[in-house]
Amino acid sequence: MVSRKLEPHPEHDMPAMSEQDGVRYLHFDSIWMQGAMQLSKPAHLVFEYTQQMMAWLLFLSPPKDKDIGILGLGAGALTRFCLKHTQSQVVTVEWNPMVTAMCRTFFRLNHHKRLSIRHEDAHNWVTDPVNHDSCSVLMVDLYDYTAQGPVCSSLVFYQGCKRVLGEMGIAVINLFGHHPSFHSNIRNINKAFGNRVILFPETEDGNRIVLAFTGPPLEVEPEVFAARATEVERRYGLPAQKWAKILGDQKTNTLLQF
Repeated sequence: MVSRKLEPHPEHDMPAMSEQDGVRYLHFDSIWMQGAMQLSKPAHLVFEYTQQMMAWLLFLSPPKDKDIGILGLGAGALTRFCLKHTQSQVVTVEWNPMVTAMCRTFFRLNHHKRLSIRHEDAHNWVTDPVNHDSCSVLMVDLYDYTAQGPVCSSLVFYQGCKRVLGEMGIAVINLFGHHPSFHSNIRNINKAFGNRVILFPETEDGNRIVLAFTGPPLEVEPEVFAARATEVERRYGLPAQKWAKILGDQKTNTLLQF
C-alpha cells in the first residue's frame, strides 16, 4: 500500500469561526461554510445535507459490533449527533489537527469513551487493511477550503470505502451536483459498489447525497419502509418520512429495491 503524504496548508487550511443568529460556523480561507452548530442545540444537524447523511437509518440500526465511520470532521456535527443519539463506537478521520482543536474548543466536541479521532489522510485510512470490515456505516464528507469538489474521489478510494464496510453496510457520500467532478465521482462509486447506488435530489445549497450499499440486494414492502421512516423520524427528529417518499422512486412492482 502506497500512502499519500499530505500536510494542511498553513494559510488555506487554518480554520476560522463565525456566528450568526444563534449558529456558529466553521470555515477556512473562503466564503464556503465547512460546518455549523446551533448553540442552543449542539447535536442538531443544521444543514439539510447533514441530515440526509443520516438516511442510512432507514436501512440499518446503529451498529453494536462494528463502528460508525466518519471521514471528515468539519464542525463535528455528524460526530456529535451519533454520540448523542446512538450507543455505537464512532471513528472520525480528520487529517487536520487544527480542525480538531477548533472543534474541541468552540464546537463542544468533548472527549468521549466511544469516540476515536484519527489524524490521517482519509485515502490512506480506507486503503489500510487494518480498517477493512470495521464499520457498518461510513459517512464521507471530505472538502478542502474551496468546499466544492471532494478531496478524495478516485476509484481506489471508493473501493477502499467498500472494503471498510465489509460484507454488509452503507456508505453515504456528500457530493456537489454542479461541480465538474460530480459525474466522475458517480462513475467511480458505481464501479466500486457494483451499481448499488441511490441519490437524493440536489439540496438548495447544491449538495447531492449518495447512498452506496454492500451486501445482498434489499427488497422492502412500501408499508414496511414507511413504518421504518416514521420510527426514525420519531426517535431521531429527522425528516425520514420525506426521505422515504423520495427514495420510494426505486419501486419495482410491489417492492422497493435497493
